[in-house]
Amino acid sequence: MYFSDQIDTKQTVVGSKRAEQGRVLIIEDSRAVSSVMRHRLENDFFCQVTQCASADVFREVMRGPDTFDVAVVDLNLPGASDGEILDAVIAQGIPAVVFTADFNRDLRERLLQKGVADYHVKNNEGAIDLVVSSVLRLLGNRQVGVLVVDDLPSARAMLADLLRVQKFQVYEASTGYQAMDILVRQPHIELVITDYNMPDMDGYELTRRIRRDHNSDRLRIIGISSSADRLLSASFLKAGANDFVYRPYVIEELQCRIQHNIETLAQLRQLRVAAFSDYLTGLPNRRYFFDEGPAQVAGRLERGEPCCIAMLDIDHFKKLNDTYGHEIGDRVLQAVGAKLARRLDGSGHLLARLGGEEFSVLMLGLDVEKGSALCETLRREIESLRVALDDHDISVTISIGLAEIAGRESFSNYLAAADQLLYLAKSYGRNRVYSETMLS
Repeated sequence: MYFSDQIDTKQTVVGSKRAEQGRVLIIEDSRAVSSVMRHRLENDFFCQVTQCASADVFREVMRGPDTFDVAVVDLNLPGASDGEILDAVIAQGIPAVVFTADFNRDLRERLLQKGVADYHVKNNEGAIDLVVSSVLRLLGNRQVGVLVVDDLPSARAMLADLLRVQKFQVYEASTGYQAMDILVRQPHIELVITDYNMPDMDGYELTRRIRRDHNSDRLRIIGISSSADRLLSASFLKAGANDFVYRPYVIEELQCRIQHNIETLAQLRQLRVAAFSDYLTGLPNRRYFFDEGPAQVAGRLERGEPCCIAMLDIDHFKKLNDTYGHEIGDRVLQAVGAKLARRLDGSGHLLARLGGEEFSVLMLGLDVEKGSALCETLRREIESLRVALDDHDISVTISIGLAEIAGRESFSNYLAAADQLLYLAKSYGRNRVYSETMLS
Protein backbone atom coordinates (compact mmCIF):
# COMPACT_ATOMS: atom_id res chain seq x y z
CA MET A 1 0.00 0.00 0.00
CA TYR A 2 1.21 3.48 -0.82
CA PHE A 3 0.08 5.21 2.37
CA SER A 4 -0.96 4.08 5.78
CA ASP A 5 -4.49 5.53 5.85
CA GLN A 6 -5.44 3.76 2.61
CA ILE A 7 -7.44 0.68 3.66
CA ASP A 8 -8.24 -0.76 0.23
CA THR A 9 -6.51 -4.04 -0.54
CA LYS A 10 -6.46 -5.81 -3.86
CA GLN A 11 -9.11 -8.19 -2.58
CA THR A 12 -11.56 -5.44 -1.56
CA VAL A 13 -10.99 -3.54 -4.81
CA VAL A 14 -11.69 -6.66 -6.86
CA GLY A 15 -14.75 -7.38 -4.74
CA SER A 16 -16.20 -3.94 -5.33
CA LYS A 17 -15.56 -4.22 -9.06
CA ARG A 18 -17.41 -7.55 -9.15
CA ALA A 19 -20.41 -6.08 -7.36
CA GLU A 20 -20.41 -3.07 -9.64
CA GLN A 21 -20.07 -5.06 -12.87
CA GLY A 22 -23.03 -7.36 -12.27
CA ARG A 23 -24.35 -10.80 -11.41
CA VAL A 24 -24.55 -13.28 -14.29
CA LEU A 25 -26.42 -16.60 -14.41
CA ILE A 26 -25.05 -19.17 -16.88
CA ILE A 27 -27.54 -21.94 -17.69
CA GLU A 28 -25.54 -24.39 -19.81
CA ASP A 29 -25.11 -28.18 -19.62
CA SER A 30 -21.70 -28.19 -21.33
CA ARG A 31 -19.16 -27.95 -18.53
CA ALA A 32 -16.43 -26.79 -20.91
CA VAL A 33 -18.51 -23.99 -22.45
CA SER A 34 -19.84 -22.86 -19.09
CA SER A 35 -16.40 -22.84 -17.46
CA VAL A 36 -14.83 -20.81 -20.26
CA MET A 37 -17.58 -18.20 -20.05
CA ARG A 38 -17.32 -18.06 -16.28
CA HIS A 39 -13.55 -17.62 -16.41
CA ARG A 40 -13.84 -14.78 -18.92
CA LEU A 41 -16.58 -12.95 -17.03
CA GLU A 42 -15.06 -13.36 -13.57
CA ASN A 43 -11.37 -12.85 -14.27
CA ASP A 44 -11.43 -10.38 -17.14
CA PHE A 45 -14.55 -8.36 -16.32
CA PHE A 46 -15.11 -8.80 -12.55
CA CYS A 47 -18.60 -10.28 -12.80
CA GLN A 48 -20.10 -12.56 -10.18
CA VAL A 49 -21.17 -15.76 -11.95
CA THR A 50 -23.49 -18.63 -10.96
CA GLN A 51 -23.60 -21.79 -13.10
CA CYS A 52 -26.55 -24.13 -13.67
CA ALA A 53 -25.98 -27.36 -15.59
CA SER A 54 -29.56 -28.64 -15.41
CA ALA A 55 -33.14 -27.52 -14.93
CA ASP A 56 -33.15 -28.86 -11.36
CA VAL A 57 -30.09 -26.77 -10.41
CA PHE A 58 -31.70 -23.72 -12.01
CA ARG A 59 -34.89 -24.16 -9.99
CA GLU A 60 -32.87 -24.54 -6.81
CA VAL A 61 -30.94 -21.34 -7.55
CA MET A 62 -34.18 -19.46 -8.22
CA ARG A 63 -35.49 -20.49 -4.80
CA GLY A 64 -32.47 -18.82 -3.21
CA PRO A 65 -31.98 -15.14 -2.30
CA ASP A 66 -29.71 -14.18 -5.23
CA THR A 67 -30.84 -11.84 -7.98
CA PHE A 68 -29.28 -11.67 -11.43
CA ASP A 69 -28.66 -8.89 -13.94
CA VAL A 70 -28.22 -11.11 -17.03
CA ALA A 71 -28.72 -14.80 -17.86
CA VAL A 72 -27.03 -16.84 -20.59
CA VAL A 73 -29.51 -19.58 -21.54
CA ASP A 74 -29.04 -22.82 -23.43
CA LEU A 75 -32.42 -23.93 -24.82
CA ASN A 76 -31.80 -27.66 -24.43
CA LEU A 77 -31.05 -28.74 -20.87
CA PRO A 78 -31.45 -32.01 -18.96
CA GLY A 79 -34.97 -31.86 -17.59
CA ALA A 80 -36.04 -29.01 -19.89
CA SER A 81 -35.40 -29.78 -23.54
CA ASP A 82 -38.05 -27.47 -25.03
CA GLY A 83 -36.83 -24.10 -23.83
CA GLU A 84 -38.91 -24.00 -20.64
CA ILE A 85 -35.99 -22.47 -18.74
CA LEU A 86 -35.97 -19.46 -21.08
CA ASP A 87 -39.62 -18.78 -20.23
CA ALA A 88 -38.80 -19.01 -16.52
CA VAL A 89 -35.87 -16.60 -16.86
CA ILE A 90 -37.95 -14.03 -18.74
CA ALA A 91 -40.78 -14.42 -16.22
CA GLN A 92 -38.27 -13.43 -13.52
CA GLY A 93 -37.49 -10.23 -15.44
CA ILE A 94 -33.90 -11.27 -16.14
CA PRO A 95 -32.51 -10.21 -19.55
CA ALA A 96 -31.72 -13.37 -21.49
CA VAL A 97 -28.93 -14.06 -23.98
CA VAL A 98 -29.77 -17.31 -25.75
CA PHE A 99 -26.87 -19.59 -26.73
CA THR A 100 -28.09 -22.45 -28.90
CA ALA A 101 -26.70 -25.06 -31.29
CA ASP A 102 -29.85 -25.25 -33.43
CA PHE A 103 -31.12 -22.14 -35.15
CA ASN A 104 -33.58 -21.26 -37.91
CA ARG A 105 -35.93 -18.44 -38.87
CA ASP A 106 -38.84 -19.92 -37.00
CA LEU A 107 -36.78 -20.08 -33.81
CA ARG A 108 -35.63 -16.50 -34.37
CA GLU A 109 -39.24 -15.30 -34.53
CA ARG A 110 -40.13 -17.17 -31.35
CA LEU A 111 -37.13 -15.76 -29.49
CA LEU A 112 -37.95 -12.18 -30.51
CA GLN A 113 -41.59 -12.64 -29.52
CA LYS A 114 -40.51 -13.88 -26.11
CA GLY A 115 -38.40 -10.73 -25.65
CA VAL A 116 -34.87 -12.14 -25.50
CA ALA A 117 -32.16 -9.51 -25.34
CA ASP A 118 -29.84 -11.29 -27.79
CA TYR A 119 -29.06 -14.69 -29.28
CA HIS A 120 -25.97 -16.45 -30.60
CA VAL A 121 -25.38 -19.76 -32.36
CA LYS A 122 -22.77 -22.32 -31.26
CA ASN A 123 -21.23 -22.61 -34.66
CA ASN A 124 -17.68 -21.24 -34.41
CA GLU A 125 -14.76 -20.66 -32.05
CA GLY A 126 -15.67 -17.02 -31.55
CA ALA A 127 -19.24 -17.70 -30.42
CA ILE A 128 -18.35 -17.55 -26.72
CA ASP A 129 -16.69 -14.17 -27.25
CA LEU A 130 -19.92 -12.91 -28.81
CA VAL A 131 -21.94 -14.13 -25.83
CA VAL A 132 -19.55 -12.44 -23.40
CA SER A 133 -19.81 -9.21 -25.41
CA SER A 134 -23.60 -9.37 -25.25
CA VAL A 135 -23.53 -9.86 -21.48
CA LEU A 136 -21.16 -6.92 -20.96
CA ARG A 137 -23.25 -4.76 -23.28
CA LEU A 138 -26.42 -5.42 -21.28
CA LEU A 139 -24.64 -4.71 -18.00
CA GLY A 140 -23.31 -1.44 -19.38
CA ASN A 141 -26.68 -0.38 -20.78
CA ARG A 142 -28.10 -0.10 -17.25
CA GLN A 143 -26.31 3.24 -16.85
CA VAL A 144 -27.34 4.68 -20.24
CA GLY A 145 -30.36 6.91 -20.77
CA VAL A 146 -32.19 6.78 -24.11
CA LEU A 147 -34.94 9.19 -25.17
CA VAL A 148 -37.60 8.04 -27.65
CA VAL A 149 -39.48 10.84 -29.43
CA ASP A 150 -42.60 9.92 -31.40
CA ASP A 151 -46.12 11.37 -31.41
CA LEU A 152 -47.71 7.95 -32.12
CA PRO A 153 -48.15 6.10 -28.80
CA SER A 154 -48.07 2.64 -30.40
CA ALA A 155 -44.84 3.27 -32.33
CA ARG A 156 -43.23 4.94 -29.32
CA ALA A 157 -44.22 2.10 -27.00
CA MET A 158 -42.91 -0.55 -29.40
CA LEU A 159 -39.49 1.10 -29.58
CA ALA A 160 -39.40 1.83 -25.84
CA ASP A 161 -40.17 -1.81 -25.03
CA LEU A 162 -37.37 -2.94 -27.32
CA LEU A 163 -34.94 -0.63 -25.51
CA ARG A 164 -36.07 -1.79 -22.07
CA VAL A 165 -35.34 -5.37 -23.06
CA GLN A 166 -31.80 -4.13 -23.70
CA LYS A 167 -31.80 -2.71 -20.13
CA PHE A 168 -31.52 0.97 -21.13
CA GLN A 169 -33.06 3.67 -18.95
CA VAL A 170 -35.85 4.74 -21.30
CA TYR A 171 -37.59 8.12 -21.46
CA GLU A 172 -40.47 8.95 -23.79
CA ALA A 173 -41.61 12.19 -25.41
CA SER A 174 -44.52 12.83 -27.78
CA THR A 175 -43.35 16.26 -29.00
CA GLY A 176 -40.13 18.04 -29.76
CA TYR A 177 -40.56 20.58 -26.96
CA GLN A 178 -41.22 17.80 -24.47
CA ALA A 179 -38.04 16.08 -25.67
CA MET A 180 -35.99 19.25 -25.13
CA ASP A 181 -37.37 19.59 -21.62
CA ILE A 182 -36.50 15.98 -20.76
CA LEU A 183 -32.93 16.47 -22.00
CA VAL A 184 -32.51 19.41 -19.63
CA ARG A 185 -33.87 17.42 -16.67
CA GLN A 186 -32.04 14.17 -17.50
CA PRO A 187 -28.48 15.11 -18.48
CA HIS A 188 -27.32 11.47 -18.42
CA ILE A 189 -29.27 10.70 -21.63
CA GLU A 190 -26.76 9.64 -24.28
CA LEU A 191 -29.01 8.72 -27.21
CA VAL A 192 -32.10 10.27 -28.79
CA ILE A 193 -34.19 8.26 -31.26
CA THR A 194 -36.61 10.62 -32.98
CA ASP A 195 -39.37 10.23 -35.53
CA TYR A 196 -39.67 12.73 -38.39
CA ASN A 197 -43.37 13.68 -38.29
CA MET A 198 -44.40 15.43 -35.06
CA PRO A 199 -46.99 18.13 -34.33
CA ASP A 200 -44.80 20.97 -32.99
CA MET A 201 -41.51 20.50 -34.87
CA ASP A 202 -40.26 17.84 -37.26
CA GLY A 203 -37.31 15.57 -36.60
CA TYR A 204 -34.93 17.82 -38.56
CA GLU A 205 -35.68 20.82 -36.39
CA LEU A 206 -35.46 18.82 -33.17
CA THR A 207 -32.08 17.43 -34.26
CA ARG A 208 -30.78 20.93 -35.07
CA ARG A 209 -31.94 22.29 -31.71
CA ILE A 210 -30.37 19.40 -29.81
CA ARG A 211 -27.09 19.97 -31.61
CA ARG A 212 -26.96 23.57 -30.41
CA ASP A 213 -26.47 22.32 -26.85
CA HIS A 214 -25.12 18.79 -27.22
CA ASN A 215 -22.13 17.81 -29.35
CA SER A 216 -21.97 14.47 -31.11
CA ASP A 217 -19.22 13.26 -28.76
CA ARG A 218 -21.64 13.60 -25.81
CA LEU A 219 -25.01 12.64 -27.26
CA ARG A 220 -25.96 10.60 -30.34
CA ILE A 221 -29.10 11.01 -32.45
CA ILE A 222 -30.81 8.37 -34.61
CA GLY A 223 -33.60 9.45 -36.95
CA ILE A 224 -36.41 7.04 -37.74
CA SER A 225 -39.36 7.19 -40.13
CA SER A 226 -41.87 5.07 -42.04
CA SER A 227 -41.77 7.50 -44.98
CA ALA A 228 -40.97 6.22 -48.46
CA ASP A 229 -38.83 9.32 -49.11
CA ARG A 230 -35.31 7.97 -49.43
CA LEU A 231 -33.84 11.46 -49.01
CA LEU A 232 -34.97 11.65 -45.39
CA SER A 233 -31.83 9.89 -44.21
CA ALA A 234 -29.54 12.42 -45.89
CA SER A 235 -31.55 15.32 -44.47
CA PHE A 236 -31.36 13.91 -40.95
CA LEU A 237 -27.63 13.33 -41.19
CA LYS A 238 -27.05 16.85 -42.51
CA ALA A 239 -29.08 18.24 -39.61
CA GLY A 240 -26.69 16.56 -37.14
CA ALA A 241 -28.01 13.02 -36.67
CA ASN A 242 -25.55 10.15 -36.42
CA ASP A 243 -27.70 7.48 -38.04
CA PHE A 244 -31.06 6.84 -39.64
CA VAL A 245 -33.40 3.82 -39.83
CA TYR A 246 -36.46 3.30 -42.02
CA ARG A 247 -39.56 1.55 -40.71
CA PRO A 248 -40.38 -1.29 -40.76
CA TYR A 249 -36.96 -2.05 -39.29
CA VAL A 250 -35.23 -5.36 -38.66
CA ILE A 251 -34.95 -5.59 -34.88
CA GLU A 252 -31.40 -6.96 -34.88
CA GLU A 253 -30.23 -4.24 -37.27
CA LEU A 254 -31.73 -1.50 -35.12
CA GLN A 255 -30.19 -3.02 -32.00
CA CYS A 256 -26.78 -3.07 -33.67
CA ARG A 257 -27.07 0.54 -34.82
CA ILE A 258 -28.09 1.65 -31.34
CA GLN A 259 -25.27 -0.26 -29.72
CA HIS A 260 -22.66 1.01 -32.18
CA ASN A 261 -23.58 4.58 -31.27
CA ILE A 262 -23.42 3.82 -27.52
CA GLU A 263 -20.04 2.11 -27.96
CA THR A 264 -18.73 5.09 -29.93
CA LEU A 265 -19.67 7.37 -27.03
CA ALA A 266 -17.90 5.05 -24.58
CA GLN A 267 -14.74 5.10 -26.69
CA LEU A 268 -14.84 8.90 -26.93
CA ARG A 269 -15.32 9.07 -23.17
CA GLN A 270 -12.23 6.91 -22.63
CA LEU A 271 -10.21 9.17 -24.92
CA ARG A 272 -11.35 12.24 -22.95
CA VAL A 273 -10.40 10.60 -19.68
CA ALA A 274 -6.96 9.71 -21.05
CA ALA A 275 -6.42 13.22 -22.39
CA PHE A 276 -7.61 15.01 -19.26
CA SER A 277 -6.24 12.73 -16.50
CA ASP A 278 -2.93 13.04 -14.71
CA TYR A 279 -1.03 9.79 -15.28
CA LEU A 280 0.31 9.55 -11.73
CA THR A 281 -2.59 10.56 -9.47
CA GLY A 282 -5.57 9.95 -11.73
CA LEU A 283 -6.83 13.47 -10.98
CA PRO A 284 -7.88 15.90 -13.71
CA ASN A 285 -4.79 17.49 -15.23
CA ARG A 286 -3.83 21.06 -16.09
CA ARG A 287 -5.36 20.77 -19.54
CA TYR A 288 -8.75 19.78 -18.11
CA PHE A 289 -8.55 22.47 -15.45
CA PHE A 290 -8.03 25.19 -18.05
CA ASP A 291 -10.64 23.66 -20.36
CA GLU A 292 -13.40 23.28 -17.76
CA GLY A 293 -12.56 26.07 -15.31
CA PRO A 294 -13.35 29.18 -17.40
CA ALA A 295 -16.88 27.98 -18.25
CA GLN A 296 -17.56 27.16 -14.59
CA VAL A 297 -16.36 30.61 -13.50
CA ALA A 298 -18.36 32.38 -16.21
CA GLY A 299 -21.53 30.61 -15.14
CA ARG A 300 -21.06 31.59 -11.50
CA LEU A 301 -20.30 35.21 -12.32
CA GLU A 302 -23.34 35.38 -14.59
CA ARG A 303 -25.56 34.21 -11.73
CA GLY A 304 -23.84 36.44 -9.19
CA GLU A 305 -22.57 33.49 -7.17
CA PRO A 306 -19.20 33.55 -5.38
CA CYS A 307 -16.20 31.43 -6.25
CA CYS A 308 -12.50 31.38 -5.44
CA ILE A 309 -9.40 29.52 -6.51
CA ALA A 310 -6.68 27.89 -4.44
CA MET A 311 -3.12 26.89 -5.29
CA LEU A 312 -1.70 24.04 -3.16
CA ASP A 313 1.98 23.11 -3.00
CA ILE A 314 3.69 20.28 -1.08
CA ASP A 315 6.25 21.80 1.27
CA HIS A 316 9.94 20.91 0.82
CA PHE A 317 9.10 18.47 -1.97
CA LYS A 318 12.52 18.81 -3.65
CA LYS A 319 14.24 17.94 -0.38
CA LEU A 320 11.94 14.94 -0.01
CA ASN A 321 12.88 13.71 -3.49
CA ASP A 322 16.58 14.24 -2.83
CA THR A 323 16.38 12.38 0.50
CA TYR A 324 14.17 9.42 -0.37
CA GLY A 325 14.22 9.26 -4.17
CA HIS A 326 11.65 9.92 -6.87
CA GLU A 327 9.75 6.69 -6.22
CA ILE A 328 8.88 7.89 -2.71
CA GLY A 329 8.13 11.31 -4.15
CA ASP A 330 5.60 9.70 -6.48
CA ARG A 331 4.03 7.89 -3.52
CA VAL A 332 3.65 11.19 -1.71
CA LEU A 333 2.00 12.80 -4.74
CA GLN A 334 -0.41 9.89 -5.05
CA ALA A 335 -1.20 9.98 -1.33
CA VAL A 336 -1.82 13.74 -1.32
CA GLY A 337 -3.93 13.53 -4.48
CA ALA A 338 -6.03 10.67 -3.06
CA LYS A 339 -6.58 12.48 0.25
CA LEU A 340 -7.66 15.69 -1.51
CA ALA A 341 -9.95 13.76 -3.85
CA ARG A 342 -11.68 11.96 -0.98
CA ARG A 343 -12.22 15.16 0.95
CA LEU A 344 -13.64 17.00 -2.08
CA ASP A 345 -15.65 14.10 -3.48
CA GLY A 346 -19.24 15.17 -4.16
CA SER A 347 -18.55 18.82 -3.32
CA GLY A 348 -18.86 20.10 -6.89
CA HIS A 349 -15.47 21.83 -6.64
CA LEU A 350 -12.88 21.23 -9.35
CA LEU A 351 -9.60 19.63 -8.22
CA ALA A 352 -6.60 19.16 -10.52
CA ARG A 353 -2.90 18.40 -10.42
CA LEU A 354 -1.23 21.20 -12.36
CA GLY A 355 2.19 19.58 -12.49
CA GLY A 356 5.09 18.71 -10.18
CA GLU A 357 3.96 19.12 -6.57
CA GLU A 358 1.30 21.73 -7.41
CA PHE A 359 -2.44 21.16 -7.15
CA SER A 360 -5.34 23.57 -7.56
CA VAL A 361 -8.96 23.69 -6.44
CA LEU A 362 -11.63 25.85 -8.07
CA MET A 363 -14.14 26.38 -5.26
CA LEU A 364 -17.56 27.01 -6.73
CA GLY A 365 -20.22 28.73 -4.67
CA LEU A 366 -17.80 29.69 -1.87
CA ASP A 367 -16.61 33.16 -0.94
CA VAL A 368 -13.14 33.74 0.50
CA GLU A 369 -14.23 33.19 4.10
CA LYS A 370 -15.81 29.82 3.40
CA GLY A 371 -13.05 28.97 0.95
CA SER A 372 -10.45 29.67 3.64
CA ALA A 373 -12.27 27.33 6.02
CA LEU A 374 -12.25 24.55 3.40
CA CYS A 375 -8.56 25.17 2.65
CA GLU A 376 -7.77 24.94 6.35
CA THR A 377 -9.58 21.59 6.44
CA LEU A 378 -7.52 20.37 3.48
CA ARG A 379 -4.31 21.57 5.13
CA ARG A 380 -5.10 19.65 8.34
CA GLU A 381 -6.05 16.53 6.36
CA ILE A 382 -2.67 16.49 4.62
CA GLU A 383 -0.84 17.28 7.86
CA SER A 384 -2.34 14.13 9.38
CA LEU A 385 -1.35 11.98 6.39
CA ARG A 386 1.37 9.37 6.83
CA VAL A 387 3.13 7.84 3.85
CA ALA A 388 4.43 4.33 4.50
CA LEU A 389 8.07 3.52 3.77
CA ASP A 390 9.75 0.18 4.36
CA ASP A 391 10.81 0.85 7.95
CA HIS A 392 8.89 3.98 8.96
CA ASP A 393 6.29 6.54 7.92
CA ILE A 394 6.89 10.08 6.77
CA SER A 395 4.57 13.07 7.04
CA VAL A 396 4.08 15.96 4.65
CA THR A 397 2.47 19.39 4.76
CA ILE A 398 1.09 21.77 2.17
CA SER A 399 0.94 25.54 1.75
CA ILE A 400 -2.13 27.12 0.16
CA GLY A 401 -2.79 30.43 -1.52
CA LEU A 402 -6.45 31.42 -1.96
CA ALA A 403 -7.76 34.17 -4.26
CA GLU A 404 -11.32 35.37 -4.71
CA ILE A 405 -12.76 35.51 -8.23
CA ALA A 406 -14.68 38.76 -8.22
CA GLY A 407 -14.68 39.99 -11.82
CA ARG A 408 -14.20 38.83 -15.38
CA GLU A 409 -10.53 38.22 -16.14
CA SER A 410 -8.61 35.52 -17.89
CA PHE A 411 -8.48 32.21 -16.06
CA SER A 412 -4.68 32.48 -15.99
CA ASN A 413 -4.98 35.72 -14.03
CA TYR A 414 -7.10 34.03 -11.37
CA LEU A 415 -4.52 31.28 -11.02
CA ALA A 416 -1.64 33.77 -10.98
CA ALA A 417 -3.28 35.65 -8.10
CA ALA A 418 -3.58 32.42 -6.10
CA ASP A 419 0.03 31.60 -6.93
CA GLN A 420 1.21 34.93 -5.51
CA LEU A 421 -0.68 34.23 -2.29
CA LEU A 422 0.86 30.75 -2.20
CA TYR A 423 4.29 32.40 -2.36
CA LEU A 424 3.35 34.47 0.70
CA ALA A 425 2.14 31.35 2.54
CA LYS A 426 5.55 29.79 1.98
CA SER A 427 7.38 32.99 2.91
CA TYR A 428 5.60 33.14 6.27
CA GLY A 429 6.57 29.65 7.32
CA ARG A 430 4.74 27.10 5.13
CA ASN A 431 2.01 24.67 6.24
CA ARG A 432 -0.54 27.48 6.24
CA VAL A 433 -3.35 29.06 4.24
CA TYR A 434 -2.88 32.63 2.98
CA SER A 435 -5.76 34.53 1.37
CA GLU A 436 -6.41 38.04 0.08
CA THR A 437 -8.12 39.04 3.32
CA MET A 438 -4.77 38.64 5.11
CA LEU A 439 -3.09 41.25 2.93
CA SER A 440 -4.79 44.06 4.82
